[in-house]
Amino acid sequence: MKLVVLAQGKLKERALRELVDDYKGRLGRYLAGLDEVEVKDVESLARRLPRDCFVVMLEVWGEALSSPRLATKLETWSASKNGNVCFVIGGAEGIPRELSSRADAHLSLSSLTLPHRLVRLLLFEQLYRSMTILRGEPYAREG
Repeated sequence: MKLVVLAQGKLKERALRELVDDYKGRLGRYLAGLDEVEVKDVESLARRLPRDCFVVMLEVWGEALSSPRLATKLETWSASKNGNVCFVIGGAEGIPRELSSRADAHLSLSSLTLPHRLVRLLLFEQLYRSMTILRGEPYAREG
């Protein structure tokens, strides 16, 4: 499985960058590839959207899942499109409707409105949690 996280905006806060990098390092042990792509604007977000990925847009109105259910979905999503899954995080204004319509799935990490920088950290943690759930490892403490 290869994961791509395509995000509008750059993580400038050192503490957040360190936390995201920690989860990226942990995730790397489970994946054939992991890319984090930061873009400046919505136009770049649309241009950089990979064509050979199962595309999941993070939207406040998207499907809310438990961690075990996300793990199951991730496994299902990776079974299509050559094992590639791309998660898209918009900027402060969210993801434009035209770009959102190109998604294969829509995911919500919370019904709260969250800063896009924090969403990136939460996503990487949940992706790591998903991998530990799929491998039956103790990190998740599910059930």
